[in-house]
Amino acid sequence: MKKVLWFRRDLRVDDSMLLSVEGEVLPIFIFDTHILNSLPKTDRRVAFIFEQVLSLKAKLKALGLDLALFYGTPLEVFSYLKTLGFSDVYASVDYDAYAKERDEKVGAILRFHALNDSYLFEPTEVLKKDGTPYLVFTPFYKACQQLYTQFHVLKYTKATQRLCEFDCSALWHIEKESKTALHVKMENIGFIPLHVKLLEPHKALEAFTCKLDAYAHDRDFLACDATSHLSVHLRFGTIGIREVVRYLVALKKQGHTTEPFFRQLIFREFYAYLLYHFPHLAWKNYKYTPPYEENQESYERFITAQTGYPLVDAAVRELLETGLMHNRARMVVGSFFTKHLLLPWQRGEAFFAEHLLDYDASANILSWQWCAGTGIDPQPYFRIFNPYAQSLKFDKEALYIKRFLPQLRDIPSSLLHKESYLLSHNIPHYPKPIIQHEKARKRFLNAFAHTT
Repeated sequence: MKKVLWFRRDLRVDDSMLLSVEGEVLPIFIFDTHILNSLPKTDRRVAFIFEQVLSLKAKLKALGLDLALFYGTPLEVFSYLKTLGFSDVYASVDYDAYAKERDEKVGAILRFHALNDSYLFEPTEVLKKDGTPYLVFTPFYKACQQLYTQFHVLKYTKATQRLCEFDCSALWHIEKESKTALHVKMENIGFIPLHVKLLEPHKALEAFTCKLDAYAHDRDFLACDATSHLSVHLRFGTIGIREVVRYLVALKKQGHTTEPFFRQLIFREFYAYLLYHFPHLAWKNYKYTPPYEENQESYERFITAQTGYPLVDAAVRELLETGLMHNRARMVVGSFFTKHLLLPWQRGEAFFAEHLLDYDASANILSWQWCAGTGIDPQPYFRIFNPYAQSLKFDKEALYIKRFLPQLRDIPSSLLHKESYLLSHNIPHYPKPIIQHEKARKRFLNAFAHTT
């Protein structure tokens, strides 16, 4: 029985559930044209994935395997593989709407085996006594703590596997029953080669050790390098969630404070769990119907970092320049977008989806719904972040702001947290605030009162 091992968001050989599958196997990766065709040709994620796929291919070769690279749609690829006698496909779970529909269609071609290699818990494992899913994070977290055992972080070892005969040396374009060999270069899939500079996952994990004890306090400070730098690696599985947790367990035994970071990992589980149980959250509000205005000028000023709110604009510049955004900044930006500008969270989510290097549908969607106050276990609708108070508290010296908005470097830091100064002074190459904070707050609350 010939089996396909479909690598997707698990681009590693260490602690791999795919490599624990016995038998005659063909590891593959699909450059999915359904996804690629909608992306800009300079997309950082494609560049990062491309590098990681070639690295994975080399590592699999060292294990006596290989990685067949396909360019096309999954349905084309698996229809072709079925003609070669493959009967089963194994792949890590994915819960966004496209992934679920795609996997269901693939399952109609070959027997589909979903592996829970991206999360600690199965989505049906953590339920209330009545069998329904949790809707509030804290009870979910406590339930995870009670259910958690060493079984959840066991390391998977490589099984006895034999590589199916197949030409794995080229990138194949599948069109009906024909195939055309291409050299393995980014240009062949229509993208411009880029190098995404990220700390290698194991080095990031090691570097995080010295930050761990202060993580709960330092993680919100925008200019402080206090985060793990693991989000991209966890998203694409260049390091496994089980390995990260095993590392935390070892550090806890040494006396380190690990609970605050573990809690963030469970937040990641919670959002995936919610999207699994409530797939309509991807586009629909769970509660409330917030007041929205489809103001294109406001949207354009936001996505071009021209709102006149230094913290908001710095965060957007960080996103556009690096593909990343600090988590504290994400919360402020999400609140500003939906409550100051009265723009629908779906447009903000789509903007992030286009640019975030660590984009994960469940985390992004549920975070935006949290900011908008529309989701499950959200921020209260009446809680509206004051961007000036947030920057004063978490970027007092304006180091983060000035890093991404160099035109503000000569402005005294204290003045960048004061709306009165920003409204009354003409700053070269920087606009005045798009709306006054208090006016925006009252406008939102008044508009919300008329929609409920």
